[in-house]
Amino acid sequence: MIVKAKGSSAILKGSAIAVALGLAVFANPAAADQYTDAAKKWIDSEFQPSSLDKDAQMAELEWFIKAAEPFRGMEINVVSETITTHEYESKVLAKAFSEITGIKLTHDLIGEGDVIEKLQTQMQSGRNIYDAYINDSDLIGTHSRYDAVVPLTDFMAGEGKDVTSPTLDLEDFIGLSFTTGPDGKLYQLPDQQFANLYWFRYDWFQREDLQKQFKDKYGYDLGVPVNWSAYEDIAEFFTNDVKEIDGKKVYGHMDYGKKDPSLGWRFTDAWLSMAGAGDKGIPNGLPVDEWGIRVEGCAPAGSSVTRGGAANGPAAVYALTKYIDWLKAYAPPEAAGMTFGEAGPVPAQGQIAQQIFWYTAFTADMAKKGTPVVNEDGTPKWRMAPSPHGPYWEEGMKLGYQDVGSWTLMKSTPPERRKAAWLYAQFVTAKTTSLKKTLTGLTPIRQSDLDTQAMTDIAPNWGGLVEFYRSPARVQWSPTGTNVPDYPKLAQLWWQNVAEAVTGERTPQEAMDNLATAMDRVLERLERAGIGGECAPKLNEEQDAQYWFDQPGAPKPKLDNEKPQGETVKYDDLIAEWSAAQK
Repeated sequence: MIVKAKGSSAILKGSAIAVALGLAVFANPAAADQYTDAAKKWIDSEFQPSSLDKDAQMAELEWFIKAAEPFRGMEINVVSETITTHEYESKVLAKAFSEITGIKLTHDLIGEGDVIEKLQTQMQSGRNIYDAYINDSDLIGTHSRYDAVVPLTDFMAGEGKDVTSPTLDLEDFIGLSFTTGPDGKLYQLPDQQFANLYWFRYDWFQREDLQKQFKDKYGYDLGVPVNWSAYEDIAEFFTNDVKEIDGKKVYGHMDYGKKDPSLGWRFTDAWLSMAGAGDKGIPNGLPVDEWGIRVEGCAPAGSSVTRGGAANGPAAVYALTKYIDWLKAYAPPEAAGMTFGEAGPVPAQGQIAQQIFWYTAFTADMAKKGTPVVNEDGTPKWRMAPSPHGPYWEEGMKLGYQDVGSWTLMKSTPPERRKAAWLYAQFVTAKTTSLKKTLTGLTPIRQSDLDTQAMTDIAPNWGGLVEFYRSPARVQWSPTGTNVPDYPKLAQLWWQNVAEAVTGERTPQEAMDNLATAMDRVLERLERAGIGGECAPKLNEEQDAQYWFDQPGAPKPKLDNEKPQGETVKYDDLIAEWSAAQK
């Protein structure tokens, strides 16, 4: 039985959870008392608020206590990248899990690249390095093809049935479509997620003098840009017309451009989809996705336009060109030499008017009291909104990227260790713990958490995050999809080629041509190796680019006008529209 929360402030009652779990019978009453006491302590001291009432929380944790009995005393090791949500898990929830279950849980925090390196090493060597991984769902195409991870659908119905919580409630997770393979099986369990949205200084945009000045020049209202034309106009306006606010130089754009692996994320995290390079389709474009990779059925068929891909098509070249132009013309001079991590804190310093490519993972730092972008009452001077789209974008396409760090179980992990690690994965995503984790790390995963009064109460301090995740618009933001058959091998090609365009060594067209060719070479190697069975790459024969431009959808021919009229919307109207759609 699955118990679901409904309503804007739903609280699940203990009696309902107890019915779902049944009566726990403990072989060792004294030990049960020890772990039950620990559960009560954590519920009272840490796991508030929750979408469950305390009785329901206790009932859920009693199931964990019982299920953990065969694994008590084991030392289990899991790993994730270092972000606020995972720091909370490592420092707080791992300790709570250990005390409540008797399983000694160590949750390591390392760099994102290091997580992938460890994962790859375990995949290739078969040596158990970690008992479970939290890695991005961007690897869903890899995991579903390489036969190295345990499909959770099979695991929960078979080997792991006895350690799968009756109150896991998969339908309550908002990101399951991102962790489902082409075969319809769930491969990963979402642990945290955050989107890549538009960020802007709401207080500046509300100023009547600036509104008048902007409208006098451009003929339309200063507001949230709907398209890239408006974003560019606003960037030009603040950088070169406004120039200074309160005696400080201001910039109409922020980005980063150093030759570094993080430059690849800047593009693979859906920049081409924002421009409109791919096809319609949610969560990812079909047959051509936001990486410009075409699939036939579930088999990748090519990245180059000559193979029906779009990685070097006009929309992709336009996307790269605009990134470079805006970085040079409207961002602080030092931005071109920054990495992702170095550029992230800059908008909080108070000189940036807007940022088209902004991760909501920065919300917590951006909302800290005492910073130049937060009012004295704790409310932000900024807001987040949907990303504007380029001229090649069409209704029905994805509009941006969403990072979904997800639990992944490896076939090379011994079964008992895998089961114990799965208990922890469920514990840190359980309804008992998930709302407090969301309030700490600002990376929501459950609809029942989003529906609580606690989220309504905190919404004014988070600048639109709650409203976005409650809105129907959120489905247009998605991670890398199943078209990408080997994320680690293909992702590294992006920053190496894009960087050459940023430095001027190559033109944007040359850089994207080289990228598409390099990706096709990797696809060819995977095809020869037969990686992925029926979903292994099978490249199309090359044809004249015009053949593909004449076909419906992507790759799309070059537009005569890549800068249509700018279009904006009032932020408050947008929020009202979202609120109405929730009812």
